[in-house]
Amino acid sequence: MVANNAGMPATQADLIDVDEVVGKYYDLVPDPAETAQRVSFGTSGHRGSSLKTSFNEAHIVAITQAIAEQRAKEGVTGPLYLGRDTHALSLPAWKTAIEVLIANGVRVRIDSRDDYTPTPTVSQAILTHNRADDGSQRFSGDDLADGIVVTPSHNPPSDGGFKYDPPTGGPAPESTTRAIADRANELLGGFRLVKRIPFEQAIRSELVERFDYRGHYVDDLDQVIDFAAIRSSGVRLGIDPLGGASVNYWPLINEKYGLDIGVLNETVDPAWPFMTVDHDGRIRMDPSSPYAMKGLVDRLNAGAWDSYDLVGGTDPDADRHGIVCPGSGVMNPNHYIAVCVEYLFSGHRPGWPAGAGVGKTLVSSSLIDRVAASIGARLVEVPVGFKWFVEPLFKGQVAFGGEESSGMSFLRFDGRVWTTDKDGLIPDLLAAEITATTGKNPARLHQEQVERFGESWYQRVDTPTSLEQKARFASLSPADVTETRLAGQPIESKLTEAPGNGAKIGGIKVTTKDNWFAARPSGTENIYKVYAESFVSPESLAKVLAEADDVVGKALSD
Repeated sequence: MVANNAGMPATQADLIDVDEVVGKYYDLVPDPAETAQRVSFGTSGHRGSSLKTSFNEAHIVAITQAIAEQRAKEGVTGPLYLGRDTHALSLPAWKTAIEVLIANGVRVRIDSRDDYTPTPTVSQAILTHNRADDGSQRFSGDDLADGIVVTPSHNPPSDGGFKYDPPTGGPAPESTTRAIADRANELLGGFRLVKRIPFEQAIRSELVERFDYRGHYVDDLDQVIDFAAIRSSGVRLGIDPLGGASVNYWPLINEKYGLDIGVLNETVDPAWPFMTVDHDGRIRMDPSSPYAMKGLVDRLNAGAWDSYDLVGGTDPDADRHGIVCPGSGVMNPNHYIAVCVEYLFSGHRPGWPAGAGVGKTLVSSSLIDRVAASIGARLVEVPVGFKWFVEPLFKGQVAFGGEESSGMSFLRFDGRVWTTDKDGLIPDLLAAEITATTGKNPARLHQEQVERFGESWYQRVDTPTSLEQKARFASLSPADVTETRLAGQPIESKLTEAPGNGAKIGGIKVTTKDNWFAARPSGTENIYKVYAESFVSPESLAKVLAEADDVVGKALSD
């Protein structure tokens, strides 16, 4: 359900009190007996709000100590790359983490300019450090690096987030996050007993090393993006960092590569007063949301398009992207992924490994399947969460990984790994490369795909649920779906495991020739999500969603 104020400018009533949010980070102490106040890792780290006693100093002390112990257990002895975004809770949590890490004797690499640090720059730094002399990636041996990024990604301003990247450079696998969360919850009640060094003393420690994240990342970008094509074409790219960590990266990219990039909004404010509110009436800095991006689109339509050929956006930690083209508004992430797949796998990356697949999450559009099949690219369909792309990207088994929530990464020109976490900057730059090379912007190319593969309608619906029902999802089997048809078409498959890697999807996906739905519980909220798509009509999509609701309701009540 869309809130009445969705897409409207934020009002004073929508804004957080930054001092209150930061103050309660230190003042409120979680009760380990309360499930909602315990450490819980979703698809990408622990997230919560200091106001709800779910992201507080105690959590970060306990999680950081657990990470220090886990990396020691796994023999990770190199530096830990530590990044943070622009959320109000990120700086205090970053400081807490340093206090605990230094007390544990961990070498910590922080930004040399005391600036914000986008998620992809941490992944890229880890992978570069762990590269062997022959250019291959090491995942064992001495002096391996890992990292932590302090960010709740695109979540509202009151939230905080904390995620661990092992030496593979991307989100940690479930076995690792479960071990960290279990140990952190053991420590939570006695967090004051965890050894720490006061921040002003810790930050002066010889274990704290300064690292130029921005220079390191920007200098390497020409290994993944064809800047010569962009430069020679004169494509004018606008960027809205949405008050996030990429804000100071774009001017350097522009200068180094001789481009025509303009930053539409350089403001960084942890209350995000310049946003239009998202679908649920809350401020959320999601560059793929037409509601969160409506203010930007309105400015462009009011005359700013005179200066740009296309516009990209990034979220607070720059791991998500958004693409806006004249006359088309914000592109659906599924549509842009399909355009990227066709472009990248159709001769524009000849150095990629032969047979490397197209990685997609199983709730992404089937348009991607149709495009991949048309160009003979192998499809690798995985469960929800970018962590499922870490190993395939790391090993070159997939050359591209993309998810429906506007996250993607892809290999370098030479076929070696770029990042194993989502990178929101390179999709924006790739949009300029695609426009420069083809003479058509991504929205135009999507329309051409629609003409060839058919138009589809896609929607996600969130439904409140109980903890007991969320647990029931894990035990669903194809036999729990007794229906034989979906929206009038014969059901062709009922999946509880992802076709690409055989991993449990934590729910179920049901497909027909032209329709599908998938249902799974949220890892961080008491809701379940139903994703659906139809290549028939909007009315058919409505039927799919209605029938999916019946199927899920029946399965959960059995």
